Amino acid sequence: MERLASVRDPELGATITELGMVGDVRVEGGVAHVEIALTIASCPLRSHIERDVREAVLVVEGIDDVILSIGVLDPAAKAALMRTARALAQARAPQTSIPRRAPVVMIASGKGGVGKSSITANLAIALASTGRRVGVLDADIWGFSLARLLDITGEVEVRGAKMVPLERPYGRGSVSLLSMGHLADEKQALLWRGLVVQKAVAQFIEDADWSGIDVMVIDTPPGTGDIVMTLARLLPHMGVVVVTTPSRAAQHVAARAADFANKSHIRLLGVIENMSGFACECGKVHAPLGVGGGRELAHELGAELLAQIPLRDDVADGGDEGVPVALHEGDDGYFHVLAQRLWTLAQDLVPAGCTARLLDAIEYAVDQPSSS
Repeated sequence: MERLASVRDPELGATITELGMVGDVRVEGGVAHVEIALTIASCPLRSHIERDVREAVLVVEGIDDVILSIGVLDPAAKAALMRTARALAQARAPQTSIPRRAPVVMIASGKGGVGKSSITANLAIALASTGRRVGVLDADIWGFSLARLLDITGEVEVRGAKMVPLERPYGRGSVSLLSMGHLADEKQALLWRGLVVQKAVAQFIEDADWSGIDVMVIDTPPGTGDIVMTLARLLPHMGVVVVTTPSRAAQHVAARAADFANKSHIRLLGVIENMSGFACECGKVHAPLGVGGGRELAHELGAELLAQIPLRDDVADGGDEGVPVALHEGDDGYFHVLAQRLWTLAQDLVPAGCTARLLDAIEYAVDQPSSS
């Protein structure tokens, strides 16, 4: 059992003993009989785990052979395993340069085409207009677009082994962006798979200088795959905003992002319904994408409907030109009202009562220019 405690589940990052994956273990005549229970029968990492178990056990003096019995965890055991994995991930979350006082908000959805990137861009602008320094991470590694949407382009500087996000002033604040759009050609296809993509996301967080920001907004690819799971592991205190369009189909798929947040023990901040109906010159309101999906999803999840953003051609035009519509909105505009609501909700994401947060606050205060 001591040797098995050295075997890690490559996906969950914890040992198989911590995760409760080890069943009966006995030794008979130099042969070790070991029961291992996996999360699913078709686990793609099964051969990896089997190999590591064999190697670990054969090191024990007197063991000449290993007979493995591979099974599957029952639902209760699997739920317990995931709770343990999440708790261990949060406890072992790496240190980053993101100030502890800065809430982190992930913009997510179960499907593509709902406008996550345009919402991220406009939300960042609205937050910056109030004097905040906003960090924006374009975690959509394959479908990066924020460099164009925000018109923040150029080469990323590396300073002291840390990437420095490109910063641009907006209003009284600024937006600092890090995107694959700064490292790869916009028309280039990135043929990257799981571990490579996970490493890229980790570098954007761990190997980047995010010091000094007041809030971080993360744009994510559709679905609940490698990228969002990596973000959950690295930033366990972040909150999630789920974006949907009004249609029932989009609502049901978007619910998967909320389920991801629940299973990852990440707080769901609310729901945004994007591309709601539009009013034409005739005065009639049209709803080409359906009606009520955002409200129904929020009700189903027990969450707040944060905004219903209408279908607007100036949002698309602003994105094409790198001039987000939030730049021209008043304080009562859709994105500015959304930004203020999210800022209020996100304050609960900031760890309270810790020395690290106090030191962050002191450092931030010292760095601010004197009002005199």
